[in-house]
Formats: sequence, structure tokens, C-alpha cells
Amino acid sequence: MATGHGYGKVILFGEHFVVHGRPTIASGISKKTVAELKPGTKPGFHITDNRPAAEGYIEKYAESQRKSVELMNKAVWHLDFDRHPVEVTLGGDLYCASGVGASAASCVAMARAVSAHFNLELSAEKINLCGLEGDRAYAGTPSGIDNTCSTYGGLIYFRKNMQGGPNSIERIQLGKPLDIIMVSTGITTRTEEAVAGVKERMNRNFEEYTRLFDKAESIVKDAKEALAKGDVEAVGRLMDANHILLQKIGVSHEKLDYLCQLTKKNHALGAKMTGGGMGGYMVAVFTCPNCQEKAALACEKEGYKVIRAKIG
Repeated sequence: MATGHGYGKVILFGEHFVVHGRPTIASGISKKTVAELKPGTKPGFHITDNRPAAEGYIEKYAESQRKSVELMNKAVWHLDFDRHPVEVTLGGDLYCASGVGASAASCVAMARAVSAHFNLELSAEKINLCGLEGDRAYAGTPSGIDNTCSTYGGLIYFRKNMQGGPNSIERIQLGKPLDIIMVSTGITTRTEEAVAGVKERMNRNFEEYTRLFDKAESIVKDAKEALAKGDVEAVGRLMDANHILLQKIGVSHEKLDYLCQLTKKNHALGAKMTGGGMGGYMVAVFTCPNCQEKAALACEKEGYKVIRAKIG
């Protein structure tokens, strides 16, 4: 049996703005999706999806998942699954909901398993390309950040090349590890719909949105410096500022706003939505594991799913 994995991700700064060529800071997390692949008994590429997930998530994205396999096969694998059928089971400990890079993680995990099973010996760059191509089925025009985090892990400063060349990817060395929690609203959303909404509103209010996008870029640059210095307090303040901008461009949600306030009341230095928004996940940062645990328990007490993680 061949296996493969793809890391979940958290965007600390700059989501949505990254689609328009502005920088972002994101990281892979230790939670991951695992794909187990074995020869099939009937023609085709058959998937059993056993991942832990928000209610309705698996069903909502079933067709996108099928399409993602077609896109990866067309772009990289070039395999005939009718002649060489396979059965893939998806699992792992990444709780799948909007905002944690679950779609890219599943694509990367399947790509690694396919490469191992068929002895394709795909490089990390090719696996990353699979993740990008597969994620098109979910996000329409993905920025490339999710598949990059899913493939490589670690903390990165990322800027999309709007002219179609290689994206700019820079590793960030943290001055101090970050304790974070990611909390799911339980609301499943489609990133492509959120991205399209921002684009439409930007076309109607170009000057105002350009000002907001400039501010977002400034926050990312300040955050990069704060992360390198290990100034966690500054990181928290900048996360709060980033969330306000995301509210202004219309991609937050009342549950995301509530969870930001709840975690701030329970020792978070800063909190914001992460990912596509309009539901999905938020992220909060802490000075110590004890504070992290108190906030996590407060959210779980109200019935929310929580991921505890460390970056760096």
C-alpha cells in the first residue's frame, strides 16, 4: 500500500489580498491529511473519504474532489486509471473545514500516494504543482499559498506573480515559536465565491479597496519583521488590525468576529479569521501554552472544534 500526506495550513497575514499580488505570511501546521492507495478492483480512481470534517463538508466538495483528480492527472500524472484502477482512502488528523487548506492537503496527499504507487518519483516541485492544479477544482484561481504550505510545511512569506512566472517564496526564521489555536465556525464555504465577491466589490470601489490593500501589505511587512524578532505582542496587534481589514472587504462572519472576541477575552494576544472567510476558521496567538489551553477550552465549552498548534 502506498501512502502520502499533505499538511494543513494557517494564513497569519494577508489572505484575499494575496490573490491580487500582495504578500502574505502563512505556515504549514502539524495536522495533516493522509492518503492510502491500493490497486482497485474496478476501473477508475475511487476515493473513500474518512477525514474528520465539519458537517456537510465531505458531501459539498465531493464533485470538486473528483475534478481535482482529473486536473492533477492531466497536468502531471498522465495515467490511465481504467487500465490501472486504484482505491484511495483519505484520513489523518486534519479537521476539514474552510480555511485550513484541507482541499490542497488532500490533493498533495493523493499526489504523493500516486507517485509512490506508480513509481513516478515526483519531485517536491511536481507535488506542489499537483496541489496547485488540483486546488483549482475548489478555488477556481488559487493563489498557490495553500498547496505550497501543504507540500513544504514551515513558515513562509509568499507573493503571487501576477504575470504568470514563478511565485516569490521566502522562508521566515522565527525569533520565537508561536502557540496558536485555530477554531472552526462549523460553516462550510467556497473560497472561489468569497474571492469573486471581493473582486466585484473592488471593481465598484477601486480607490477605497486600493487603500485597504495598501494597508494590508504594510501590515504583512511589519508582521514579517515582528516574527523575525520574536515580538509576539506586536504579532498579536497586527493580527487584530488585519482582521479589521478583512471585515471591511466583506469576508468575515459574525461567528468569526465572536470567536475573535472570545479568544481575546481568554488571553489571546491577537485573533483574526484565516483563509477564505465567510465561515471556516479563525486563528489566535498566545504567549504561552497555558494561555493557549485556557482559550481552547473556552471555545470547546461552547461546542467549537479547536486545533492546538505550535509554529516554529
